[in-house]
Amino acid sequence: MTANTIELLTLAQLSQGQDWRVHLCHDRPANILIWITRGQGLLQLDGQRRGLGAHNAVFIPAGALFALDLGRQGIGQAVVIPEGSDLRLPQMPRHLRIRDVQAQTELTGLIEAAQREQQTKRPLFHDALEAQAALMSVWLRRQILQDEHIPNRPNAGARLSARFCRLVSERYRSGAPMSHYAETLEVTPTHLSRAVKSATGRTAADILTERVLHEARHLLGSTQHPAQDIARHLGFGSAAYFTRFIQQHTGSTPSRLRAATA
Repeated sequence: MTANTIELLTLAQLSQGQDWRVHLCHDRPANILIWITRGQGLLQLDGQRRGLGAHNAVFIPAGALFALDLGRQGIGQAVVIPEGSDLRLPQMPRHLRIRDVQAQTELTGLIEAAQREQQTKRPLFHDALEAQAALMSVWLRRQILQDEHIPNRPNAGARLSARFCRLVSERYRSGAPMSHYAETLEVTPTHLSRAVKSATGRTAADILTERVLHEARHLLGSTQHPAQDIARHLGFGSAAYFTRFIQQHTGSTPSRLRAATA
């Protein structure tokens, strides 16, 4: 599959067998529709922590910060839709608990049909995948329109947490301290951390650290860039500081993490 192709993945494939890829707060360059069919866990999305269970649909727009922990027993599928697709998709992150059995069956059928197209690769299967994804988009937008899925208005703390998470997605490579984020959001660092902790269960510093750590591990495992170049890319003042950061949060050195994924 290429970066411009719609792709169907299991949750295990989404994590590539490494829990940190979904457990750590991060964003991705593509839109993702996740359909949970078994298990319970926690979802961090749009600056809020939410309980997650079977027959939950989660839409994560490209660039939206999220983390997913469904445990070893969790089962689900992810539909990855490239950014810039012609499909009409929601603009905001959404988490829907689908109680209607017919709606559950409908989405499951669409995903299974798309999976068959991806597996068999018959002529024009890319067109077929786009058609199935378009129907999933219609399904998703129909569900969003229903009264039961109209979200409650978030309180001021939750709105601040959402703004902070969007800012982290944009600026985590800058190396800017937490005071920079608080100043940009026109609050004190203490107030920011308190609001984010209340909404997500993580402090603001935890979320920023997780996003940087996720990118560092991703680059160490998927590129051959020297650690000092990755450190510079992520705003670290020195390669030594970057190495200490990695050791503190993983118990391993950058070189060992890279060797483990080779």
